[in-house]
Order: sequence, then C-alpha cells, then structure tokens
Amino acid sequence: MSIPHIPVLYREVVSAFEGCDEGIIIDCTMGYGGHSSLILDSYPRVKLIGIDQDQAAIDFSSKRLAKYGDRVIIKKGRFSEVLKEIFQEVDVSKISAILADIGVSSLQLDQGKRGFSFESDVLDMRMNPDANLSAAEVVNGYSQKALEDILYQYGELRNSRKLASIIIQNRPFYSAKELADCVKPFMPKGKKIHPATLLMQAIRIEVNDELGELQRVLDVIESEDKLTCKLGIISFHSLEDRIVKQRFSSWSKKCICPAEFMRCECENNNAKGKIITKKPLTAQVDELKNNARSRSAKLRVFKREAL
Repeated sequence: MSIPHIPVLYREVVSAFEGCDEGIIIDCTMGYGGHSSLILDSYPRVKLIGIDQDQAAIDFSSKRLAKYGDRVIIKKGRFSEVLKEIFQEVDVSKISAILADIGVSSLQLDQGKRGFSFESDVLDMRMNPDANLSAAEVVNGYSQKALEDILYQYGELRNSRKLASIIIQNRPFYSAKELADCVKPFMPKGKKIHPATLLMQAIRIEVNDELGELQRVLDVIESEDKLTCKLGIISFHSLEDRIVKQRFSSWSKKCICPAEFMRCECENNNAKGKIITKKPLTAQVDELKNNARSRSAKLRVFKREAL
C-alpha cells in the first residue's frame, strides 16, 4: 500500500506506552493507521481499538491493519462518543493506554477535495464529510462579530476585526484558495508558515468543534473511576495544549479544597493519577527535517489511576 500519512512523534508515542504490554490500547484518532500500526508492532500482545469519524480513513486503515487480524477493532464516530460506548462494552480494567492525536491527517490536508489546503478549489474542512457545518457556511454565513470572535479566539489573530471585515466585504467565497489569497495581504508576516495558516486553522477548529471535542473526551476519561491506564494526547495548537495541561494538572491534585480554606477538609486523596511528562515531548531533529507538520506537535502523557 502507498502510505499517505506520516504519524508525528512516532518514537515518543511508542516510548510513552512502555509497560502497556497487554490488554487494550485505544487510538481515539486512528486516521490512516500510522500510530496504530506502530503500537501493534511494538506491543505484539495488545489489542487495539481504533476510532475515526472519516469513512475514507476507516476504509484505508481497515486494509492497512488487516494483517493484525482479530487484534484490531475499528469503530466509526466522534471519539468522545465512541470512547464512552467502549467503556460500557469492555472490561475497563483491561484498557492499558489511550492515545488521541488532535490534528488533521496528512491525507485530509493533501486531498484538494476536502478543502483543508490553501490551494484547494473547494471550501469545506469537515473531518467528517457527513457533518452539517462546513467552512463555506462559516465564512459566507456567519456575522462579522462571530467571525471576529473565531479568528481572535482560535487563531489568536490581533487584527481579527479587520480580517472579519475583509471577509464580509469580499464574500461569498467558493474555495480555500480564494479565501487564502484574499486575506494574505493582511496576515502576520515573517513566520515560516503560509500567511493564512492561522486564519484557516481558526475556521477549521470552528467547523469541527475541535476544542469542544477535546474537552468532552477528557470529561469521559475523568468520569470513569475504574480506569487505570496511560493517556497520551498530541496537540498542534496552543489552545489545545493549554486545555490538556490544565486538565492533567487538575487531575494530579490530591487536595481539591477551595483556596480560602485554612486547612484541607477533602481528605487529600483526590488525585486521579500523576503527570508523566512535566514538559511536553516534541519532535526530534530528524523528524523535524523529514516532516514539517511535526513542528507544532506536542505530546503530554498522564498515568490515570482507578479511584
């Protein structure tokens, strides 16, 4: 098979799951099976459940992972919803690790018909092609205030008001290329990325509710008291990394009493586990050279303990 997707932080993911030699590992964002295949090769006694909402990814990975036989189960849907179902279907004590790669796969970016790339002739950006909301509806239908909020919050663009105004004045847009070319003169200069990267990223996050989905999957993991496993989350955006960092920090606290309490009244045993990576793991030099998309990738790992 021609493998279209290069999984980021591949060595770091395998290393993070050391000790997870048996049981079930869940790949919440299976994509094109890059991390899944490495995990299955590295830990030959584990079984893997892969989740994805993109049927094209499922079709590809079903073929790629077929050689592992009954060691692999693939499920379709948003990973927060499917993970909750898995917790109800399997013996949670057998889950040894959970991985979530919060990003767009290489093939989704490279396929022009998906509308993720700057040169695409369509304006879509849906990770799930069957979802209702597309980039075209956001760009051409949202109010100027709504667009401004998205660009400021998700793109962290200081001139979000100006950019939203430019979009309103020049819409409708019918392609990602048309949109990128229109805003390019007004985007930040001097970075080693396409000038429209942050704007397109902000729209993509809105279309796919990426931050909401990350919060929901963390809620699902937090709510399962019987779960003991390693949790690895790869993020590509500062807002995503901040959410993961703050949640891991919250989970590691033994005392959850309000700050104004003079002494602990919660019995000081509320930690849900411990942080494995004090600082996020990032790509090594050779990976940065061979895979430009690894530049912004950060992996944080937490050891979840049953209560």
